[in-house]
Amino acid sequence: MDEPVMAQLRGALERALAPAALEIVDDSARHAGHPGARGGGHFRVTLVSEAFRGRSQLERHRLVYAAVAPLMSGAVHALNIIARTPEEGL
Repeated sequence: MDEPVMAQLRGALERALAPAALEIVDDSARHAGHPGARGGGHFRVTLVSEAFRGRSQLERHRLVYAAVAPLMSGAVHALNIIARTPEEGL
């Protein structure tokens, strides 16, 4: 049996970015009927990591997308990302 998508997301983000805090919410039900909803889930990801220090929001989002890239071609359709440094907190 395949590992659930949220566990896959968590594992990929923890391996790549070593977050001090990580919250993942499955928003797929809110997007039912959306044309892309059948092709993967919609998730909200909030994470705090040293990896974001000195980086713009665009660079932070690129780091997150790079970490979960293998999931974006199937299990995940969309991410809503909040990426902060420890000083910025959750």
